[in-house]
Amino acid sequence: MGKPLIAVPIGDCAGVGPEITVKALGSDAVRRSADCIVIGSRRILEQAIAITGASLRINVVRDPVEGRYGEDILNLIDMDNIDMDAFRFGAVQAMCGKAAYEYIAKSIELAMDGRADAVATTPINKEALRAAGVPFIGHTEIFGKLTNTGNPLTMFETNGLRVFFLTRHLSLLQMLGQIRKDRIVQCAKECVEALRKLGVTEGTMAVAGLNPHCGEHGLFGWEEVNEIEPAVRQLQSEGYRVAGPIGADSVFHQAAQGKYNSVLSLYHDQGHIATKTLDFERTISITNGMPILRTSVDHGTAFDIAGKNMASEVSMVEAIRLAAKYAPNFTKGRTACRFAEDRIQ
Repeated sequence: MGKPLIAVPIGDCAGVGPEITVKALGSDAVRRSADCIVIGSRRILEQAIAITGASLRINVVRDPVEGRYGEDILNLIDMDNIDMDAFRFGAVQAMCGKAAYEYIAKSIELAMDGRADAVATTPINKEALRAAGVPFIGHTEIFGKLTNTGNPLTMFETNGLRVFFLTRHLSLLQMLGQIRKDRIVQCAKECVEALRKLGVTEGTMAVAGLNPHCGEHGLFGWEEVNEIEPAVRQLQSEGYRVAGPIGADSVFHQAAQGKYNSVLSLYHDQGHIATKTLDFERTISITNGMPILRTSVDHGTAFDIAGKNMASEVSMVEAIRLAAKYAPNFTKGRTACRFAEDRIQ
């Protein structure tokens, strides 16, 4: 069986997406783990190759099956949607927001149709999307709508540490109102199912504590006593391998050492700080709960360095590598990309 085929939309062309794409596709780590089909603009990618000095030749195709998956070939579905006379690096442009959305939509179409095994995304810009009239604030919302998924589930992975999030984009005050037994139980069940689809069936999930020392039985807060501990007991009584609450000052280290297969973080920065401190560049976002698999770099468009050959491709390499790692398990039981043996190497 051939390598998984990963669809790579190049993101907002005014940012670093095109540069990290061509750098990543030229890396040995990507070549060993995956075949890639890029969705973007030929002229933008020719520019990125010239800027970075990447040793790649562009092969324009209409469908992934037409690709030539050799070492120095970038197989591209050319959307031809950028006016190079109007294009500028490092600026919010409606043209680039519209193009980025079209690249993502095409990559989702390929994965949904079984013509790609997963999608690895590059950065987009929320202001550019809004300027283009795109009615979504970011990747997760686009993927949710176009895959008909009501509540996509985010997981971070870096160096084997996997982290899920009970809450994300809320103030700390708003977050406290979401620390409820029923929400923890439901989220933990969804996390276990997401891990199963990725092929992670062994081990125990840890639920992080909220308060210092998990509240010390009410001395520093009652959330553990009233909501988190009862949620863990219910999950355990239903046969789920879940432990906690475990103090947030130690649980992420323990999981990184292999004691737990994942951690349910209770709020945004609790999990983000842990993963990004462990390895900022290799912290990858994996969107679960959808009929297709999506991984992503966890950094922005970096407008300030776009077009200067300063952007590191490490996160993009890792995003593609993880997509390829999990795709064979994720695509079991569904129509997957199965023309691997027909690809021209």
